[in-house]
Amino acid sequence: MQEGHLPVMPAEVIATLAPAPGSLQIDATVGGGGHTERILEAASPDGRVLGLDADGVAIERVGIRLARYGDRLVLRRANFRELAAVAPGAGFGAVDGALFDLGLSSFQLADRERGFGFRAGGPLDMRFDTTRGVPASELLATLTADELAALFRKYGEEPSAWKIAKAIVAARETAPISTAEELAALIERISPPNPRVRRRIHPATRVFQALRIAVNEELDALEEGLAAAVDLLRPGGRIVVLSYHSLEDRIVKRFLAAERRGCT
Repeated sequence: MQEGHLPVMPAEVIATLAPAPGSLQIDATVGGGGHTERILEAASPDGRVLGLDADGVAIERVGIRLARYGDRLVLRRANFRELAAVAPGAGFGAVDGALFDLGLSSFQLADRERGFGFRAGGPLDMRFDTTRGVPASELLATLTADELAALFRKYGEEPSAWKIAKAIVAARETAPISTAEELAALIERISPPNPRVRRRIHPATRVFQALRIAVNEELDALEEGLAAAVDLLRPGGRIVVLSYHSLEDRIVKRFLAAERRGCT
């Protein structure tokens, strides 16, 4: 496995997905390729995997790292909301399993060019696919305080949403907020950690999450991707989803409950 990239819950993912020799699997979020590689190993000698990622850098990196699997691995630069169109065209019109590992990869968090994380810093872009949509800095520069507060509440469940939104609008009258460091520092000034309370996350975490979700339309994409995956599954096929916050979790649970209704 590549140094610096450890996939989440790899044993549990493989046990639940249960890829078998000869099966067709989809890794809808290739990221660093850790899960992809384990699925290929479990499906040896002839199982195949379609790997998707909206991030072209991830696709290129994994293509080089897993080149030894040859045509058993098919990679496509695409958001998983495009699964219904991309999978049949790649020879995966009916599959035995699909994995969605939501959120960011460790490589994206460490990328200083796109500002996904306040620790790595960098320009506030946050787009998985830099050829589409608008960067996070543009949202900060153009949305009203009301719109920003609504965004932080809806996608970040941020309790200080209004206070932070007002501070952003006031700050941009002097200079645009264009880097992750600038935004994180502003939020830390507005909503500093209480020294008497052991805080588990940085004060800027929820705002960064909200911006990333909004920029990439992640929740809409998740609903579309799950629906497409179900349509592609063969009888007995499996979908595995790793989610990291309550917004994604709710969508997945509601979706599975709806699909299970009336199922024998």
